[in-house]
Amino acid sequence: MTGQRTRTIDRGEQAELSRLLAAGPFDVALRAAIRARGLGLERIRYRLRGRGTTVSLATLSHWQSGRCRPERPESLEALRNLEDILNVPDGSLSKLLGPPRRTRFHALN
Repeated sequence: MTGQRTRTIDRGEQAELSRLLAAGPFDVALRAAIRARGLGLERIRYRLRGRGTTVSLATLSHWQSGRCRPERPESLEALRNLEDILNVPDGSLSKLLGPPRRTRFHALN
């Protein structure tokens, strides 16, 4: 036994996930991928940690709610691992991020 939980998703849910992975937005696609995989945020965090990536539950929650998004190099590496854990195509979530947002610091300079 691998301890890996699997979940079967229906065709409609798969079609919706595919549409969201193609068009976004990032937070909605991430939420749909997490739901389709059937893993809780704590379990995702545990699996990321097993790959040497530390992400807080708050960060994962903020990413899926749209309050913030991965932008730092460490966060983008975590996102690559997250795509694998969620069984979505490589780069499918990353491409939805678009260009980095301007921070307040950059706007002041």
